[in-house]
Amino acid sequence: MARPSSEPCSWCGAEIEESDGFRAYEPAGERRAAFCRLEHMVPWAVQGPHWEPGPLTEPAPIDESVTACSHCGRQLGEIHVLLVRHRGEHRVGDGFCSIEHMSAWAKAGGRWQ
Repeated sequence: MARPSSEPCSWCGAEIEESDGFRAYEPAGERRAAFCRLEHMVPWAVQGPHWEPGPLTEPAPIDESVTACSHCGRQLGEIHVLLVRHRGEHRVGDGFCSIEHMSAWAKAGGRWQ
């Protein structure tokens, strides 16, 4: 099945091109969400995350290379959240042990803290 060239932001509904935005995955539950902006993860998490069904669609090296929570540094368990920043053809992955840690990381500015 081919991936769509764009998908709506899980918070505001704006269309996100395949080469932009953030994709969050809960691989164990085969759930996903998309965000046009880093800041949109925070209200999405606060209001109760609304996932869409769907498997991880990122290249295998991204999921395999993320082994620790980007917020607290703990090793990730089987149930974790993978966040992938799409920037052109590049993909940058971060992992989190919970939605709360992903939200706290986003509130603090993400990788640009």
